[in-house]
Amino acid sequence: MRRYWIFAGLITMVISLQAQVGGKSTYSFLNLNNSARIAALGSNIAFIQDQDLSLAVANPSFLTPEYDGQLSLSFVDYFSDINYGFASYSRDFNQIGTWAATMQFINYGRFSYANVSGDREGEFSGSELAATLGWGRQLTPLFTIGANLKMIYSGLEQYTSYGLAVDVAGTYFQEDKGLTASLIIKNAGLEIAKNYEGDKNSLPFEIQAGVSKALEHLPFRYSIILTHLENWQLRYNDPYDPVLRVDPITGEINERTAAAKAGDELLRHIVIGGELTPAKFLSLRVSYNYQRRQEMKIYDAKGMVGWSWGIGLQVSKFRFSYARSAFHAAGSPNYITISTNLNAW
Repeated sequence: MRRYWIFAGLITMVISLQAQVGGKSTYSFLNLNNSARIAALGSNIAFIQDQDLSLAVANPSFLTPEYDGQLSLSFVDYFSDINYGFASYSRDFNQIGTWAATMQFINYGRFSYANVSGDREGEFSGSELAATLGWGRQLTPLFTIGANLKMIYSGLEQYTSYGLAVDVAGTYFQEDKGLTASLIIKNAGLEIAKNYEGDKNSLPFEIQAGVSKALEHLPFRYSIILTHLENWQLRYNDPYDPVLRVDPITGEINERTAAAKAGDELLRHIVIGGELTPAKFLSLRVSYNYQRRQEMKIYDAKGMVGWSWGIGLQVSKFRFSYARSAFHAAGSPNYITISTNLNAW
């Protein structure tokens, strides 16, 4: 019972931390996908418990003794000259739980200084870092909890900022049924110091939930992810929406029906994905993110925006994953993850 009270206290703490801050969100890089497998499944988290450290970095309640000795490395060729990566290692410490250490970086490349006339006068760079310590513990045979503590640094030109964030998560896992269900509160925290004027900004706080289920007679697992449970209203008025026509007589805008708006709002919170494993060494993944498609599509050239896909390979003692996500018609990031268990060497 004492463990449950500790977990409830952690949830209360992170919600209280979030309530103390306001304004615009900073440290948006915390929401970037940390693995190719997660990217292929369409969101920035995946609710699958199968001893994959790259998934446990995003959901610390997955951390159990089976993760001891795991190493995971990810690199992402993002847009333009931007790239980022993750390095994670986990160890089990028996009675005090399983721990994971992660270093995350993003490099925004180099930018040019220019005066009001457009003459270049030099260059500057920008980068951000987050060091994360994750912890997970099994409370019952079916229920685990976990938390992340993130120490954040941001340096853009001469402007620097430091922050702290906390994640708290709980997972129900029924291995014989292939069922995983989780709830996570992410990025509750605050900007603690900076060297420039202005109010302190809030962090990209979010509540997510999800479920995954492996089918009994088919090597396929589906997942459903619910995003932004803290905020129902994700829609916005898009002036380029072809449905919004102006009545030529009255001049009024023909709005969508209330039912259409509600359906659109609901779908923006849902990400669906699937993973087919035709052989033990091979996994094929695909997903659809409705919100991403609505926000990033070009009406005359929608293409595959909102879709993600990827592949996973088990070669000897290594796991390789590759994914590609269609964010926009202008380009799609490439994700690569390599992982292994050092205890097996």
